[in-house]
Amino acid sequence: MATRVVIVRHGQSDYNARQLIQGRCDESVLTERGTADAIKVAAALENLSFAALYHSPLQRAAQTAATIRDRFTTPPPAIASDQLLEIDLPLWEKLSKSAVREQFAEQYQQWQQQPDEFFMTVGDRPHYPVRALYAQAQAFWQEVLPKHPDATLLVVAHNGINRCLLMTALGMAPARYQTLQQSNCCINILNFQGGWGEPVQLESLNQVAHLGIPLPPPRPPGTPVRLLLVRHGETEWNRVSRFQGAIDVPLNDAGRAQARKAADYLRDVPLNFAASSPLLRPKETAEIILAPHPDLKLRLDARFCEISHGSWEGKFEREIATEYPELLQRWKSSPDTVQMPDGENLRQVWERAIAAWQDLVQAAFAASTPASPTVGLLVAHDAINKVILCHLLGLAPKDFWAMKQGNGAVSVIDYPYGPDRLPILQAINLTSHLGAGVLDRTAAGAL
Repeated sequence: MATRVVIVRHGQSDYNARQLIQGRCDESVLTERGTADAIKVAAALENLSFAALYHSPLQRAAQTAATIRDRFTTPPPAIASDQLLEIDLPLWEKLSKSAVREQFAEQYQQWQQQPDEFFMTVGDRPHYPVRALYAQAQAFWQEVLPKHPDATLLVVAHNGINRCLLMTALGMAPARYQTLQQSNCCINILNFQGGWGEPVQLESLNQVAHLGIPLPPPRPPGTPVRLLLVRHGETEWNRVSRFQGAIDVPLNDAGRAQARKAADYLRDVPLNFAASSPLLRPKETAEIILAPHPDLKLRLDARFCEISHGSWEGKFEREIATEYPELLQRWKSSPDTVQMPDGENLRQVWERAIAAWQDLVQAAFAASTPASPTVGLLVAHDAINKVILCHLLGLAPKDFWAMKQGNGAVSVIDYPYGPDRLPILQAINLTSHLGAGVLDRTAAGAL
């Protein structure tokens, strides 16, 4: 069984436009922009066939769902689900965000820094909004997934519940609630290999290119550090599923074309520094991306080199399946338990990659000023990028396969509150600039 789920946040509402807290208040409706953006979502999804469309019953989400569905050639059945209601913030509803920050300063700080511990006293009982929403998201998956094996589903809901749907699917802790960005009318894609509790892959987070926005803007404004994480372009070994690891394989023509598209995509981003693995495939990708930024010098760091597959390197997957059948199966199902023959294990890769990433973050903050935020670029490999993203999401080496990283894909990480606080994952595995729409169509390939 395999189920693909496309998750969309509702379009801009009048409360969004006025910076008011919505929660479960059902007074807010779509603005003209919200409706126009929902139409753009429908156009972006027009080549997909959905078995069902689940949506929140609140007006702003129901209107978004109807706007999208009405533009499909074969509209899927629409199902309103109370399990997709937005987070319940009864004491803050209808207040402006600035009023909440002023009137509930201590609570608001906890909401931002310890969202799973944040509570409101409603009546004479404590109400934990994030914990309740997390349980609600779990219940949604447990009810819906068994009904739709081998199907594609569309979910249209809200900022908070979308975060919890993603978090519960991936196994993220409720404490990470504030680390996932959900823009109005964004698109996220999850691929479930089976039912609830079985492996799931995050194919993409917070796609907004279909709205005419190349990258999600920093939230909050004035964020001092933004890092762009890019996987190298395709190699011939990627194309034919041959394990590369530490072998220095160059880009093929398709990979160079992907790098040029990434360069065009990021052309107007004001980069302040750039780093790369020293291996040919990321180094060439980085050099192509930096062509419109001739004043930047590329820094090379061997700690960002791909995982060493040892005796597997240079072999096709079918050869490894013959020579190391049990180990290959464990690599696919329990990667954290595998020691590559004459190579590395994931813990070793994790330690060197995260140490290098933290050095990058510290350097970015050292160069940043309030008047001049720092934007950096890192071009690395599939395993390296997966490790970094898992770490930032609070996941472990066992969750390695939960992250998809396509050749030429871009991920966006903001650090609003300092190098030692949790970042905000603004977007993961953006590939629409490669010309294949909302799905990642890059080579499956080996690492």
